Amino acid sequence: MIDSRRDFLKKASLLAGSTALYQFIPASIQQALAIEADPGTTFLDAEHIVFLMQENRSFDHCFGAMRGVRGFNDPRVMRMEGLPIWYQKNKEGTYYAPFHLDIEKTKAAWMGSLPHGWRDMVQARNEGRMDNWLEAKKAGKAYQHMPLTLGFYQRQDLPFYYAFADAFTVCDQHFCSSLTGTSPNRSHFWTGTVREEPRNPESMPHLDNPQLVHRDLKWKTFPERLQEAGVSWKVYQNEIGLPVGMTGEETDWLGNFRDNNLEFHEAYQVKFHPRYQAFIKKESIAIQQELEKQKADGKKPAAKLQKQLDAYLQDMERYSAEKFKQLSVHQQEIHRRALTTNENDPDFHSLSNLQVEEGGKKAIVSVPKGDLFHQFRADVKNNELPTVSWLVAPNRFSDHPGSPWYGAWYVSETLAILTENPEVWKKTIFVLTYDENDGYYDHVPPFVPALHSRPETGANPRGMETADEYVSAAMERKRSGKADSTLASPIGLGFRVPLVVASPWSKGGYVNSEVFDLTSSIQFVEYFIEKKWAKQVMETNISPWRRLVCGNLTSIFRPAADNRQPDLTYVKRNQQVERIFQARDKALPTGYEAISPEKIARLRENQVGFQGFKLLEAGVKPACAIPYDMDVNFELKNNILHIKFEIDGKLPSSKTVGVPFFVKCPVAYGEQGELERIWNFAIKPQEQLTYKWPLTEFKADQFHLEVHGPNGFYRSFQGNKIAKLPALRLTSRDFKKGLYLEIDSPVAQGSIRNLYQQGDIRPIGKKKGWERWDLKQSQGWYDIEVSTEPKGSFLFKYAGHQENGQVSTSDPLMGNLRNG
Repeated sequence: MIDSRRDFLKKASLLAGSTALYQFIPASIQQALAIEADPGTTFLDAEHIVFLMQENRSFDHCFGAMRGVRGFNDPRVMRMEGLPIWYQKNKEGTYYAPFHLDIEKTKAAWMGSLPHGWRDMVQARNEGRMDNWLEAKKAGKAYQHMPLTLGFYQRQDLPFYYAFADAFTVCDQHFCSSLTGTSPNRSHFWTGTVREEPRNPESMPHLDNPQLVHRDLKWKTFPERLQEAGVSWKVYQNEIGLPVGMTGEETDWLGNFRDNNLEFHEAYQVKFHPRYQAFIKKESIAIQQELEKQKADGKKPAAKLQKQLDAYLQDMERYSAEKFKQLSVHQQEIHRRALTTNENDPDFHSLSNLQVEEGGKKAIVSVPKGDLFHQFRADVKNNELPTVSWLVAPNRFSDHPGSPWYGAWYVSETLAILTENPEVWKKTIFVLTYDENDGYYDHVPPFVPALHSRPETGANPRGMETADEYVSAAMERKRSGKADSTLASPIGLGFRVPLVVASPWSKGGYVNSEVFDLTSSIQFVEYFIEKKWAKQVMETNISPWRRLVCGNLTSIFRPAADNRQPDLTYVKRNQQVERIFQARDKALPTGYEAISPEKIARLRENQVGFQGFKLLEAGVKPACAIPYDMDVNFELKNNILHIKFEIDGKLPSSKTVGVPFFVKCPVAYGEQGELERIWNFAIKPQEQLTYKWPLTEFKADQFHLEVHGPNGFYRSFQGNKIAKLPALRLTSRDFKKGLYLEIDSPVAQGSIRNLYQQGDIRPIGKKKGWERWDLKQSQGWYDIEVSTEPKGSFLFKYAGHQENGQVSTSDPLMGNLRNG
C-alpha cells in the first residue's frame, strides 16, 4: 500500500464521519465527473457494474434536508389524526419532531444504533399509520429519554454524501426490501427472497439475522445464476465472516461484518475456506488440552467445550482440503468468487497504532495496516474487473451507527480506484445502496401489497396472489417459537434508504423518483445481460408483486451526450482532520424539544394549507423521466364511492411498470368505527382497477378518502354524505393535452385553485364543461383543489407530476419555488 493511501486511510480512520474528509472528497468526485463516456454510448455500453451496500441509515436521516428530494419539505406528507407525520407521539402523549444531529458539536456519531429488527419495524409502521416510531425505536437506557429516531443530518454533517448525490443521481423512492434488519434485507439483495420456497406462504420466512447467518441455506442465489450463464462476477472483502483468529477489534476493522450473505448459503461451502480450517485446527488443539487438564485435575470436562470440539472436528473432517478437490469445477469456482479476500496483502490481518490528539491529550487509535481494497485495486489495475462486482466493507467502514461515519472514506476510495484509469470508469456503473434504516425515522410510508385472500385489505391486479409477501400470525408463532405472538404483517417493502448511482450516464445531480427496492439491483443486472448478450438470467425468487411495482433502475440513466455538468459546491479544504474524532466526548444532542399542546392544536386546524416541515434546502434538482402515466378518479353511484385506478403504460420503459398506492380514511369507518384505516393497491398497464366504499360505512356525516402514490402523487376526496357532488374526472395521463379536468357540476358556486400558480382561481357553477392547465411553467407539477359553497359540501384535491417521457425538475413546491 503506497504511503499516500496509507496516510489517507489513517486520517479517514480518525474522522468518525465524512465531515472531516473535506480535503480529500472533491478530488475523487471531480475525477469521476471529468471522465466522459464515448459519444453516442449508453449504459448498455458499460462493461462493469459495481455494487456497494452499506449499513443502517434511513433516507430522511441522511438526505431529508437535501434540495430537490422528497424529504422534510414534502407538501404531500401523510397525516395521522389531523397531524403531518413529522410529529410523532410517545405513550405519554408528548409530541416531538425531526431535529438536527450536529456531527461536530455533539457526540451524535458516537451513540450507537437503535432497535432494528422485524418486530420493531412492524410496530413503527403500525399497519401503515407510521405513528409509533418513538416507542418502537426507543434508544437504549442511556439515551431513552431522547427521540433519537427523529434525528437527521444536514449537508455540513455529511458533505461527501451530499456532494456525491449532487454529482450523480440520487433516488428518493428507494425502499429496503423488508421490514427487517440487515441479513433479511441483504437476502433480498443477493437472492430476491427470504423463503426456502419463495412462492409458498407456508415456507418459513427468515426475518431475523440468526435465522440466516451461517445456516447453510438451501435456496438459490443470483450469483449462482450468473455463473451458470457464463457471466463473470466476484465479491470483494478483506476477510470472510467466519472466525479466522482475529480479535474483536481486528474483526471490526478487517472482517466483512457478516455482510456477505453468500457465506450463509450451502452452495458456497464457506467452511472449506483455508483460514477457517486453520483456525479450527488451532482451536481444537487448545480445547483438547483444556479438557485433558480438567480431567487431570479431577474435574468433569465442560460439556460446552466438548460440544464445540466435536463441531470443530466434524468441520475439519467434512471440509478438508482433500474434499474440496472433490467438488465440481462449478462448486469450487463459486466458492472462490464469493469469498475473494485480500490474502495477497501481507498486512491484511494487521492493525497499526496511530497517535492522535483528543481533548488536548494524546490518544492511540488502531487503524488497518494493509490495503482494504488490495484485490479490488489489483483487478481494476490489471483490467480483470468482472462484469458484476460486490464490495463488502468491514464494520468500521460500513456506515453502521455502531461505527461513527467512517464509511464515507470507503465510498470515496472505491470511486478513486475506479476512476484512476479513465478507460475503466468510461465503462463502469457504481451503485451505492443501503440495506436497512436501522431505527431511524423516514416519513414516506412503504408500499405493501394487499393480501389477495382478504379483499378488505385492498386489491392487486387480476390473478396476482400475494400470500408469499405476508407473514400470518400462525406463521409468526411457528417462526418465533412464541405461542402468544399475534404479530402479522406484510414482509415489505421496508422503509426508504439512500441509493446513489454513479456513472458517465447518470451524472448531473439528478433525482430519480421511480419506486425501487433492493431487488431492483438484480432486475437491473437481468436487463443489462439480456440486452448486451441476449442471455436470459432471471431471478425467479422475486415475487410477481415486487417485480411489478419495483423498477429495474434503468430510468436512472441517460445517453452520455444528455448528461450535464452538475453545479457542485465543494466543501472547504481547511477543516481540521481530527474534528469529528474530537466530538466523541462532547455533549449529547439537544436540538429536540417537546411540542406544546397549543402548537399541536394549531397544526391540526391547518387542514388545507401546505404542511412541509421546511427543513429542506431551497431549490430543485433535474428529475429523471419515470414511466408513471397513471390517474386515480372518484365517482359516487348508488351511495357507493368508487375509486378507479389506471395506468396506460405508454411512456418509455424497459419493463412492464406497475404502480403501488395506498388509500387512507381519516374518519371513522366500518362496523368498529376504525380511524385512519388503510387499504393497499397495485395496478398494471391497461387494466383498470375499481374499489368500492359504501357511504353507510362512514360513521360521521362526512366521507373522506386520501390516495397516496409514488413521487408525491396524491388525491383527496372529502364531502358531506348528503350533499350534491360534482362529477369530476381529472386526466393527467396524456401529457400532450396538458392537465384536463372534466366537470359536470350540480352546485351553484365553487372554485378551482392551482397551488403551483398563485392567483390561478377559476369559478365553477352549474355547468358541464372542462378546465385545462398547461403545466410547462411548473415543469409538469400540479396541485388542483376543487371546493364549493356552502363550506363543507366537498373538497377534492388532485396533486402530482405529469410525466412526458422527458427530463423535468423536482417538485418546486418542496424547493420553496412556485409561479406567481
